[in-house]
Amino acid sequence: MGVESAHRGEEAAENSLRITANHRQKKHNEKQHRSETKKHGKSAAAEHQKRKVKKDASAKKSGKAAAKAAEKTEKAAEKAAEFAARHKTGTIVAVVILVVGLVVYSLLSGGSAVAQGGSSVVGATTYPSADEDLLAAEAQYAGMEAALQQQLDNYESTHSYDEYRYELDDIGHDPYVLLSLLTALHNNAWTISDVQSDLSVCYEMQYSLTETVTTETRTRTEEREVTDPETGEVTTEEVEVEYTYYICTVTLKNYDLSHIPIQLMSEEQLAVYAMYMTTLGNRPDLFPTSIYISLYYNDDFLRYTIPPEALEDEVFAAMMAEATKYLGYPYVWGGSTPATSFDCSGYVSWVINHSGWNYGRLGAIGLCNICTPVSAANAKPGDLVFFKYTYAAEIPDGVTHVGIYVGNNMMIHCGDPIQYADLTSAYWSSHFYCYGRLPTP
Repeated sequence: MGVESAHRGEEAAENSLRITANHRQKKHNEKQHRSETKKHGKSAAAEHQKRKVKKDASAKKSGKAAAKAAEKTEKAAEKAAEFAARHKTGTIVAVVILVVGLVVYSLLSGGSAVAQGGSSVVGATTYPSADEDLLAAEAQYAGMEAALQQQLDNYESTHSYDEYRYELDDIGHDPYVLLSLLTALHNNAWTISDVQSDLSVCYEMQYSLTETVTTETRTRTEEREVTDPETGEVTTEEVEVEYTYYICTVTLKNYDLSHIPIQLMSEEQLAVYAMYMTTLGNRPDLFPTSIYISLYYNDDFLRYTIPPEALEDEVFAAMMAEATKYLGYPYVWGGSTPATSFDCSGYVSWVINHSGWNYGRLGAIGLCNICTPVSAANAKPGDLVFFKYTYAAEIPDGVTHVGIYVGNNMMIHCGDPIQYADLTSAYWSSHFYCYGRLPTP
């Protein structure tokens, strides 16, 4: 998706605001008309009360339903337009166009189409399931994790090994990841009974608890009674005895719930998941302590202005023209296009492949392999910057993260969400691996 698509999305959002304003005036006129009709209906009812009471009640009920549907649609339109304005560069453009299109359609349609259109708009970016089901799913998953923690806490009382060693990842997940995942899988409203198998599958994919038992032959001193065969005297003596010593190593791997969608979903479902993560289902009230509230819903991430002189380099300028389109997009493990959003290497691969290079989709290690290492003193805007130990990778000492260096110790990268980052911060400086220069495009 290019700049033209982004502009169309922003134009559509602005148009929806104008349509919403016109719709408000239309609603006001209809309200006045309904008020006059109601007054007239009251006088008619006084004359013909017995004959018309049922008809009047039915008309009143229908009028209220239509007004409620129109009001709901208007609010949905305003919310979609407001979200588009807040996330001009951080929203999946296709989603904004879809939402605005549904809003426009619903506002221009009459009767039941208004309510249906409003429902479609809300469903496009808002979790469609009932609150009790959303909260029940989160509570059940958290309960499964609590049971796992209890199992670990009581491990030594339920087993009988000589020694225990633990290699345990933290237990936990973010509730918005869980709800966005479930909603994308079902692509419709679901109940807690609908997602029982999904919760089990996700849990089994996220956590792996293994027990490895090793043995050692050791010796210990034991006292034994010895009877003299001649005198029958019993004495005690110490002897060295060999025995088998059992060592149990308990390993818990948390593969991160946010890494699961790419393994379960089609590309279309992954795009829906990314959309819900971008908006948090428009329900920041459900879990206000989630870290994603500040990152996604409030756009509370680092901004940076690239110096104009750096953009005089045409290659770097082309990279930034592409890279900055996606600021604010959510981190989606395995994502590699604007539709699905990105992970770190998917983002960098997309940027360079749309800025003059043609390397296809590479991982962080693959991107490092096509670069020529450069020192920090010689790094320049447009170089790639690599990191290690940012997560428990299959190759622990290998490259695990990549960004694009923009100068002044800053990079743009697919963090969570896509944003700028200060390379002198404690985290990034402790994980720094190297700078790399791409071949000439």
